[in-house]
Amino acid sequence: MIENLSAVTAACIMTKKSIYEEVGYMNEKLQVAFNDIDFCLKIRETGKLIIYNPYIEFVHYESKSRGYEDSPEKIKRFQGEIAEFKNRWEDFLIKGDPYYNINLSLDTEQYNIKTYRV
Repeated sequence: MIENLSAVTAACIMTKKSIYEEVGYMNEKLQVAFNDIDFCLKIRETGKLIIYNPYIEFVHYESKSRGYEDSPEKIKRFQGEIAEFKNRWEDFLIKGDPYYNINLSLDTEQYNIKTYRV
């Protein structure tokens, strides 16, 4: 189903150059991680939508060109990018992703069904 999302990976982003220029390009403080999410959220701030089309097939080899986040330098950079992203998008993170399924848990990286405490 074609649907709106808050963000997609940069590996499958297609946009007009004018939109790229309008939102101020990619955040250079986010060298590796979160720059695509930041970019999509900046687009959404302009009132435009991020549309996901499942009928387009992409092949994406995560980390193939840059390697894994497994050295002290990369881990330090990644932690800095987490802080930068959290600082920039604090309100969005507090309010929550409007497209995230309310039946899924936010307590794990897995797509687990939310459990309710009685």
